Amino acid sequence: MTPIHSDALVFFGASGDLAYKKIFPSLQAMIRRGHLDVPVIGVAKAGWNLDQFRARARDSLHQHGGVDEAAFAKLAQMCPDVRRASMEEVAAAEVVFVALHPPVFAAALPALRPLLAMHAIVVSLAPKIPLTALTAALGTTRVVRMIPNA
Repeated sequence: MTPIHSDALVFFGASGDLAYKKIFPSLQAMIRRGHLDVPVIGVAKAGWNLDQFRARARDSLHQHGGVDEAAFAKLAQMCPDVRRASMEEVAAAEVVFVALHPPVFAAALPALRPLLAMHAIVVSLAPKIPLTALTAALGTTRVVRMIPNA
């Protein structure tokens, strides 16, 4: 089977606790293993600039496993810009990470559903929300559920 190449990795909730505790360390681990070679786009309501976003990522790595300077330098290069994006822009991506606090997550799904590209894969980091509930809410079976505290 020919590998499918994505144009970018997009995730919601870039300024949230799940991103801080799990996503940034995972991105660094993917870079170390050579599994991440596309731009990383984090979407958040925080309104940060690029320096603030990179500082948050560095602090996350420092608190959760340590900073690998070479991997972090590559991750910093893969984050070309930080800006607020519309739900439409994000939902059009091939892979959409949804890393939101569960009460916010439930409210976001109905808004995300009509905007998802037909080929999109949604990766959920929300604990306690079963895969069946996610697929029903999003109207697609192209959903991956990751357990953040496992």
